[in-house]
Amino acid sequence: MKTRSYNQHCGLAYALDRVGERWTLLIIRELIAGPRRFTDLLEGLPGISTNLLSERLKELEQQGMLRRRTLPPPAASSVYELTAVGRALEQTLLELGKWGSQFVPASREGATLLHASSYALTLKTFFRPERAQGLNETYELHIDAEVLQVHIQDGQVEVQQGEALKDAVGGGKRAGANTHRG
Repeated sequence: MKTRSYNQHCGLAYALDRVGERWTLLIIRELIAGPRRFTDLLEGLPGISTNLLSERLKELEQQGMLRRRTLPPPAASSVYELTAVGRALEQTLLELGKWGSQFVPASREGATLLHASSYALTLKTFFRPERAQGLNETYELHIDAEVLQVHIQDGQVEVQQGEALKDAVGGGKRAGANTHRG
């Protein structure tokens, strides 16, 4: 594994030393909505090789941005999840996604369709807290075989992959996403 650096005494340069490699920010995007298995990450990042994904995960773990853990039985699967240092990138990713959305072409022709983790970030990117004041709702979005939980409480949004959030709301609303994969 090569360690490359801009060697500049600048916060942005040091940040890019850690997350500026190709695929790194997209790996973090995949983990924003919760822990993921290696195979889930591969599926959510079409085009990345298994070797490169392994290398990036190892780098991010060494830098303290993610950790690997084993889920308790019956799952007993190894998953990757963001640490507090990795989660601290969320607002940056939201702003970068908002800025980048101006360059998204109108047609999806030729583009790879997204997975639930990408939708999770998009929901947070364009969430309007001022319009959700006083709202206390939980939604379950089904995107193909994946599930997103969206909890809105008084202008705040929490999005997580997987089955229902255990919250005080009790119940919630189900919303199916009409998506298809080409």
